[in-house]
Amino acid sequence: MEIIASSVPLVVILPFAGALLNLFLGRYLSEKLIGAIATTAAGLAFAVAAVMTVGITAHGYEAVVVNPPILDSWLYIPSAAIDIPWQMRVDTLSLTMMLVVTGVGTLIHLYAIGYMHGDARFARFFVYLNLFLGFMLILVTGNNFLMMFVGWEGVGLCSFLLIGFWFDKKHGEGWKNSNAARKAFIVNRVGDFGLLMAIFMIFWTYGTLDYYKPNEVLHIGGEKTAAEVLIREGGSGEAQAQKGVFAQTEEWLAEGGHVVSFGVFELPFEAVVTLITLFMLIGVTGKSAQIPLFVWLPDAMAGPTPVSALIHAATMVTAGVYLITRTSVLYHAAPLSSALVTVVGAATALMAGFIALGQWDIKKVLAYSTVSQLGFMVAAVGLGGYAAGMFHLITHAFFKALLFLGSGSVIHAMEHGHHQAHAHNGSEEGHGHADQAHAEAFDPQDMRNMGGLARRMPIT
Repeated sequence: MEIIASSVPLVVILPFAGALLNLFLGRYLSEKLIGAIATTAAGLAFAVAAVMTVGITAHGYEAVVVNPPILDSWLYIPSAAIDIPWQMRVDTLSLTMMLVVTGVGTLIHLYAIGYMHGDARFARFFVYLNLFLGFMLILVTGNNFLMMFVGWEGVGLCSFLLIGFWFDKKHGEGWKNSNAARKAFIVNRVGDFGLLMAIFMIFWTYGTLDYYKPNEVLHIGGEKTAAEVLIREGGSGEAQAQKGVFAQTEEWLAEGGHVVSFGVFELPFEAVVTLITLFMLIGVTGKSAQIPLFVWLPDAMAGPTPVSALIHAATMVTAGVYLITRTSVLYHAAPLSSALVTVVGAATALMAGFIALGQWDIKKVLAYSTVSQLGFMVAAVGLGGYAAGMFHLITHAFFKALLFLGSGSVIHAMEHGHHQAHAHNGSEEGHGHADQAHAEAFDPQDMRNMGGLARRMPIT
């Protein structure tokens, strides 16, 4: 059992290893080899996650926390008595997310090998894709809020790099792509401010950023016990038992009357939990594209189609739903926040669904469909239906990835068909297009230009 659980660092390391190989050797390798390295890294991560899922469920463990010996106590400031371990949590929730991220991500990597064929920055694209997977895996495997925030910011950075990947396109398209990337980055920073405030309040209130509850976790590696985290005090070398955030929340709620001091004023513990969860909701609205911070997601279509599939299906937008599910103990203690989560999710689902009805761009339809479906997930977890919300997340990830990859195939076919229609009508100079062909306003993503696709593309 220990060997199976202790392999969780491999799930995170493999995508980063693939990114580093392509970063330093990509310029010397062929496209097939670059794609093979990136896809193999993602595929091996999926295989390790699958083995852990089978092993842990077979042995009946609820949760396991692994302390990688190299990264343990990664943030230790003796003078301030701060010791935040780089712990990796393996439970049913993190395993579910690992399987979705690596499974769908591997298929998207495989598709991208053909889709990005001939691109001048082929190796760079796969470096970004592997980094995207790696940071998302840090987010879902972290056992404390700070480690989760590292992954949270990492996927935000990778989304910026991938949405604006074609920043140098001609005829003004490059500027639009860069603008879409900046928009996504800035809007997400607004949401991230809320999450950061929640983390600050959690540390002030609880004195720790660790998730777990006593008697739930088996530690592997390090000297920490199964029920406690050891917090070092000053330079004395002594240690005291410190329970995680969720355990302290349950205890203080059961005791009642607990007050949190903020120096010049005090607040009841219940009010503090409500503030923490409301700040978290701001982060969720940014990352999972809910009202009012949903405006970046439709513009994220500016990136290559595999990027759209990865952002909308397997990685970034699911982070908000994961965060609420992971912090369900806090939301149970804050009924006002849970009600607001439900209202925001339901309103987003309804609004985005109506907006999708008025779109002609095939990728914009799918984008607003994603926003709407995320609204359903957020509403479900707001009502306490965490299993239903996660089930929806899993099924949506596979089907939405398939829809985006299918739309990419259709768009490629439309571009190819338009090119073939005018290939022999122009002069021998340039691209062989007639002047009127260049003047035509043709959008391969406009569904009004599509017809007879079932006959022309039976497999797709």
